[in-house]
Amino acid sequence: MVTYPGLPAPVISDWLSRDASRSRYAPGTTFQIGKIDMLANTGTYIDAPFHRYDGAKDIGDYPLEAVADLDGVVIRATTRSGRGLDNALFRGHDVGGKAVLVHTGWDAHWRTERYGTGHPFLTRDAAEQLVAAGAALVGIDSLNIDDAADGTRPAHTILLGAGIPIVEHLCNLGQLPDTGFRFFAVPARVKGIGSFPVRAFASVAT
Repeated sequence: MVTYPGLPAPVISDWLSRDASRSRYAPGTTFQIGKIDMLANTGTYIDAPFHRYDGAKDIGDYPLEAVADLDGVVIRATTRSGRGLDNALFRGHDVGGKAVLVHTGWDAHWRTERYGTGHPFLTRDAAEQLVAAGAALVGIDSLNIDDAADGTRPAHTILLGAGIPIVEHLCNLGQLPDTGFRFFAVPARVKGIGSFPVRAFASVAT
């Protein structure tokens, strides 16, 4: 499974296979111990400031309340005139203290060649608007929250510079209501790394 063009897919293997484990345990008792050789930016993942800034807070520094049980809002951007999503998209929405999930519908192209090219992204002024409005977390169902062709990466720079977690490669945002749900994107508490996969999910109020 390739998440990002040019980056390697994870390799999953046995460190200890069931056959090899037979000599270590009692007759009839076997175990498997798996091994994963994987980039941290694989699948749906969360970014910490250390991803962009040397010496900044890393994945292990996120307190649980920063990545779990967040009040959520979905911003719909499936009908758009271009790839860049600017600050107008967020006008009239209460995003303060919330997980702001941008629904572009680009996840429909996941695991196809198209997913890696021409993807929607947030512009610099959109990122600035989200910081000014006090967003708690920003996620998107796209290849990158920035234009992959823009080497300055303004959305990453601005959001992570403000300490706002970013979650990329989300999916199924169309199944969520606009509001009335809690969002979770909890990584393993790993030090010295700027990104890590998450099992992102939402709990919808009934």
